Parts: sequence; structure tokens; C-alpha cells
Amino acid sequence: MRTQLQTPHPVGTVRLCAALLGLASALAAHAEAPMHTDDAGTLGQGAMKLETVIGREGKTRGGELLWGAGVLPNLEMEVSLARATDRSTAPSTTLQGRGLGLKWVPWQNETGWSLGARLDVGHTRVRDPATPVRLTHREYALTGLATYRFVNEQVLHLNVGRKSTKLDGVRNNAATWAVGYELPLAQRLQLTSEVFGERHSRPDKAVGLRYEVADGLKVSAAVGRGNGRTFSQLGMAWEF
Repeated sequence: MRTQLQTPHPVGTVRLCAALLGLASALAAHAEAPMHTDDAGTLGQGAMKLETVIGREGKTRGGELLWGAGVLPNLEMEVSLARATDRSTAPSTTLQGRGLGLKWVPWQNETGWSLGARLDVGHTRVRDPATPVRLTHREYALTGLATYRFVNEQVLHLNVGRKSTKLDGVRNNAATWAVGYELPLAQRLQLTSEVFGERHSRPDKAVGLRYEVADGLKVSAAVGRGNGRTFSQLGMAWEF
């Protein structure tokens, strides 16, 4: 997190965009809340989902609304809208983002390995009232997905990918990775834990809980720490 943005400063803006993308897994990875690590699984054809998440990262607060649908067998499409405010500046800096994701998982099993991939495209506008600057951050990510489901209902997720970001004409590429684990604590309650990151940065670590209130309706929460900051989120998801 940068401390001030009184003049146009690409590095500070990149940090703001990273904060938005990290909140609620916005734009870069639409994993099932509260996880950043995505699973190798899709909605059935014709099924839909709605997800909403609010999150905090340092002095940045934000939220995301996501809609997803199983458009074809083994193919899921997701559309998201996100907004965040950085209160470390006066006046506050606002970020508005939208994203599109496609997940294809041709190999899916109830136990054992499931394998697939996803493509994500994100667009974030950065508005700083203290300057006339209006910057746009674009991101493209391709991620390989692997999930192993144990007979005791524990689940291991592995993600490996690459993302490309472009801000004010400057493009950066980075390799990404994530490892997540789901552990059932009760019939409708799961503990989630994960470690994730990208090249040239230290990993982030997070733990969370996911509770199924009713069939298809889940609530979740998570806290995490990494790279000198803490973050948290609350979420709700409905599959129908």
C-alpha cells in the first residue's frame, strides 16, 4: 500500500490496482469464497450462481458482485463488478473494476483428480480526486487448475498460471501460483487454508470458514496476511 497519491505516480497506482484485485478475489480469480485458490469444477449446464463479497486490505475497503452460469457442459462463464476506496489519501482514491472469466474443466471426478483451465480478463479504472489523472489498469490471466478430492471429503486445489498487466502503456508479466485445502469440520461447515503468490513477491497466507446455511446458499469469512499487510473478507453465495 502506498501512503500518498498527491501527484501522478505509476507505482502507487499499481499498488492500488493490486489491492482491488486482491479484495474478494476480484477480477483475477473467481474462486469459491472465501478462497483465492480456484477449484477444478464447473456449474452444470443451465445452473447459475450469484456471489457478493466485501473485503478490507489495509485502509482499502471494497466489494464485488459476481454472476456465473454453466453455459455448456464443463464450461462456466463469470461476470464481475467491483469497487474499492483507498482511505489513506485525502480525498479518497476510488477504483472501479469489471471482469470476465471462462473456466473449462473437461476432466471432472467426484473423487480423485479433476483438471482444467481458466481465462480471465479484468479492467480497473483509478480515479484520484486530488489530481486530473484517470488511469486504467488491464489484466489478462491464464491459469491451470487441478483438484484432488479425497474419499473423506477433504479437498486439495493447485493453481499455476501467468498474468499480464498493462497500466498507462507499461506492460508487466508474472507467473502465479496457489495451493489451497478444504477440511470438513461438520456436515455443513468447512475450514479453508491456502498459500498463494506470484513471482518476485512473498506468498500470502489465509484461513477461512464456509458454512452452508441451506442447499445452495453459503456464507463465508477469511483473514490473511502477507507482504507486510493484512486482509479479510465476508461473502455470500447462492447457486440455483
